[in-house]
Amino acid sequence: MLRMMQGDELAFEKIYRLYSPKLYGNLLRLLKSVPQTEQILQDVFLKVWEYRSSIDPEKSFRSFLFKIAENKAYDFFRKAARDKKLEAELIALSTVNYTVLEEFVADDEKLILLKNAIDKLPPQRQQVFRLCKLEGRSYREVSESLGISQSTISDHIVKATKSIRDHLEIHSRTLLDLIVILWFIS
Repeated sequence: MLRMMQGDELAFEKIYRLYSPKLYGNLLRLLKSVPQTEQILQDVFLKVWEYRSSIDPEKSFRSFLFKIAENKAYDFFRKAARDKKLEAELIALSTVNYTVLEEFVADDEKLILLKNAIDKLPPQRQQVFRLCKLEGRSYREVSESLGISQSTISDHIVKATKSIRDHLEIHSRTLLDLIVILWFIS
């Protein structure tokens, strides 16, 4: 423990091998998702490494480690609840009359505005957004094809949607245009 606290990577690796199987089992039981479990396990040990110098060797490291994992799992569940709320809002926006959508699609300027908003996203976020929202692929499919976790996919979608929404709010001329654009991308 003391060697890890001083930055010894081999000591950290030993600690990882010692604690990760039990921690993985507990997280999997709680999350019921292998990709989420793997992501949170990685986040837990990343946090341990980042805060290694402030670990109190007099206190139970196991308790410390499992508390970090518990907090990360709660954070995941809170984020999932926020994502469901955002999804519900986008579904509500999708009830806009189809004739309004036809008018929107006919207006090339608005399509360019949407394309510009998407093009301003970082490359991986843009790719995830296009695959999930424009091509209609599931988070699982995108996760498998890009080799990143489903929680990372979800994070990209949430951040992309916010970025696009912000871009459109700045550049849209009317609230109706914004609603239709958001409907189009959902």
